[in-house]
Amino acid sequence: MPPAPAPAPAVATPELTKDQLEEIREAFDLFDTDGSGTIDVRELRIAMRALGFEPRKEELRQLVNNATGSGGGASSSANNASTANTAAAAAGGGGSSGVVTYAQFVHMMAQKMSQRDSREEMLKAFVLFDTEGTGKISFQNLKRVAMELGENMTDAELQEMIDEADRDGDGEVNEEEFLRLMKKSSLY
Repeated sequence: MPPAPAPAPAVATPELTKDQLEEIREAFDLFDTDGSGTIDVRELRIAMRALGFEPRKEELRQLVNNATGSGGGASSSANNASTANTAAAAAGGGGSSGVVTYAQFVHMMAQKMSQRDSREEMLKAFVLFDTEGTGKISFQNLKRVAMELGENMTDAELQEMIDEADRDGDGEVNEEEFLRLMKKSSLY
C-alpha cells in the first residue's frame, strides 16, 4: 500500500477550477508511475512544462521551498537539509532526489496559475491604453486614459510616467515595460 500523501501546505492556495485541477492531476499522474502519490522533484520541471510553464532554476527552488514549508520555523536541521536538497534537486542542482506530493504539486501549480492570471489581467489593462493596437503606449494614449479617468495631470507629469517605464528609450511603453512597471508598483 502506498504511503499516505502529506497534508496540504498550510499556505493558502488560490482557488482552481475543475478543469485546472483535472489538468494538474493528468500532468502529475504522468510522472507518478508507481501510483505512490509522489513524483521525483527532478521531474517537477517537466511536469510544469506539460502545464505550459517554463520555470527557472531559482523559481523551482522557491516553489519547492514554499510547498514543503521550508523557509524558517521550528523544524529540525535534518529536515531543513532534506528540504534544501529537495529544492536543489528540483532546480537541477544535485542534492538528494526528494519527492513532491500531489498536494504540494497542486499548491505549486495554483500559485503559478494565479501568477499567469495576474499577467493576463495586466495585459488586458495594457490593451485599454493601446487602443490602436500598436503594442505600445504612447504619450497620447496615456493622456487620453488620464482624461477619461478624470485625472488632472500636466503633460510634464504624464511624460515623466512614460520616461519612468520606457526602458528601451523609444518614447513609448511596450508590453514588457508595462508589465515590469505594474509588478514593481505592486498594482497586480
